Amino acid sequence: MLLLKLFFAFIQVGMFSVGGGYAAIPLIQEQIVNLHKLMTMEEFSDLITVAEMTPGPISINSATFVGMRIAGIPGVLLCTVGCIIPSFVICLTLAHFYYKYRTVSGVQVVLGSLRPAVVALIASAGASILMLGLFQAELGDIILSNVRIVELAIFIVALLLLRKFKLSAITIILGSGVVGTIAYALMGAVA
Repeated sequence: MLLLKLFFAFIQVGMFSVGGGYAAIPLIQEQIVNLHKLMTMEEFSDLITVAEMTPGPISINSATFVGMRIAGIPGVLLCTVGCIIPSFVICLTLAHFYYKYRTVSGVQVVLGSLRPAVVALIASAGASILMLGLFQAELGDIILSNVRIVELAIFIVALLLLRKFKLSAITIILGSGVVGTIAYALMGAVA
């Protein structure tokens, strides 16, 4: 029963995650954390962090890691296939119709109208992860006294390095991981 629940949850994620992998994160959260209560938000955040650092599409990595965490190898297979099948079928169908009707102006209007929805989904995923990282809370549950100083400092410096000095995102991610590890090791040694 759990495997079927995972499979159908990721079929829904695959069907409605228009705009790429980052757009899938809030959908996976809704299915796995909020709806089915198979993980806590903190566990989910940790898995998303690992999925972002792992090479490959984040939605597939997330499906794979969630499947492994919840149901082992059968979970990996069903979550990953469930996430891929809708995209595969939809892409084949759309490619067929796009090549047949690409000169129709209504097609361009529909594609243009999807852009704001994609931006909103990606912004929602980013805001959720940011709030969880900085406040250890979801967007509606933020308490300023719960701010995590180390994470806030790393975020501000990383943002500055990214915008002002145009450093590579990979360099910033690796550097943030190293700085965070050292900071928490030092804080643990002091405590």
